[in-house]
This record gives sequence, structure tokens and C-alpha cells, in this order.
Amino acid sequence: MTTTTDTLNSAAVATKANVYFDGKCVSHSLTLADGTKKSVGVILPSTLTFNTGAPEIMEGTAGSCEYLLSGTTEWVASGPGQKFNVPGNSSFQIRVSGEPYSYICHFG
Repeated sequence: MTTTTDTLNSAAVATKANVYFDGKCVSHSLTLADGTKKSVGVILPSTLTFNTGAPEIMEGTAGSCEYLLSGTTEWVASGPGQKFNVPGNSSFQIRVSGEPYSYICHFG
């Protein structure tokens, strides 16, 4: 069963966008009332490589992607309501074709 987070309540939103890869990925940083950090964003059609510091959980909210975790050899499809875990101090590739992929990144 897949579920999509529709709303993040009581969040402070950084109004300055984080723009990566010449605008192919744009996100906004959020801090929830309990101090939890997240980002919400969109990735336009492209293949991008991200490095992580802390572990991340990527949750799709619209569109779809394929991802390839560092040290693996098979691309995995992910769509709305689906999540994938990325270890800390690692990297992953994400491939978006067709409509943009919207996501929530849960840190830690």
C-alpha cells in the first residue's frame, strides 16, 4: 500500500529556493515545529547525481522517477506514495523522464 504525504503542518519554510543543476531541481527547506528538517521540491526531466551527508528518505508526491543507489547496478522505479532510503555519506542517481517528479526529502 502506498500513501502520499499531502500536508506538512506547522512548518517554517525557507522562502529562498535551493536551485540545483541549472534549475533541473528546485526545492525549499522546511523545519517542522519539533525541529525535524525536510525539503520539498521538483525535479525536471533529467538524470542527476546527489551526494548525501545524513541519511535521506525520498517520498514521491507526483510524477515518477528511477533511482540508482551508490554501489548498486539496477535502476528502481518509484512513483507517488512510494519512498526510497538513501544512506548517509553516500550518493544516488535519479532519472526523470516525462512529467516532473515532485518529492519530500525526509532527513535523518
